[in-house]
Amino acid sequence: MQSRSIYKVPQGKLLKITLDYDETKNVITNIRITGDFFVYPEEALEHLEKKLKNICLERKELQEQISSVISKYHIEFIGLNAESLAQGIMMCVS
Repeated sequence: MQSRSIYKVPQGKLLKITLDYDETKNVITNIRITGDFFVYPEEALEHLEKKLKNICLERKELQEQISSVISKYHIEFIGLNAESLAQGIMMCVS
């Protein structure tokens, strides 16, 4: 199933998520993250999207995976954080 969400991060930027997910397994099959936030390095967003494939659509697990990838690959977001990204993703399925 495909779903989209647009989320204005409190005191932050606009986040747009396009999510493909398996309803029976409750996992992400594909994700596209865009918006008016900044990320460094630029290719980090693509890497994050790849690392979110096959992750369970559960807020805590998503936030932990996002935080782990941010830390491991030294990703810097301006106007966005792991919590708000997990919130935007969960809005696609709620």
